[in-house]
Amino acid sequence: MTAAIRILGIDPGLRRTGWGLIIATGNRLSFGGSGTILSDSKLSLAERLRQLHDGLQEVLQREQPEEAAVELTFVNKDAGATLKLGQARGIALLVPALNGLSVAEYAPNLVKKTVVGTGHAEKEQIRMMVKVLMPKATFNSDDAADALAIAICHAQHRGAAAATARIAARIGS
Repeated sequence: MTAAIRILGIDPGLRRTGWGLIIATGNRLSFGGSGTILSDSKLSLAERLRQLHDGLQEVLQREQPEEAAVELTFVNKDAGATLKLGQARGIALLVPALNGLSVAEYAPNLVKKTVVGTGHAEKEQIRMMVKVLMPKATFNSDDAADALAIAICHAQHRGAAAATARIAARIGS
């Protein structure tokens, strides 16, 4: 029997960071939890990043994941917004790493292709497929649904991600 692995998916954003926890037992996926961490737009950037840090830290302490996956940043036309998203993404990578978790990263198109079957799926399609794959899943935002999709993507690709990391470690030695 395959051991269950608790996987935390994180959809980073400065205003809203979605999180979704799944339990993968072999090919079987089950819903563990989800939510959205909000930052207060009236606060300074540093204070907002701290809110995201503290919120993710609380999720990790409560949910006890064993692995984490974060969506890669996409580049948009607004350089300032891209930079802020990158800073929020840094928090999403840092908090699990500080807690001793391996952190995988996945491009948005790969997440969509894995969950929906096409790399250009819409938000509604992602929400629908997450519910099809895990009927008991609940989520309070598109960000939480996306985070569950990221965790599902990691469950499907985690063997390949681990192999790539091992090869990179050997090359770096």
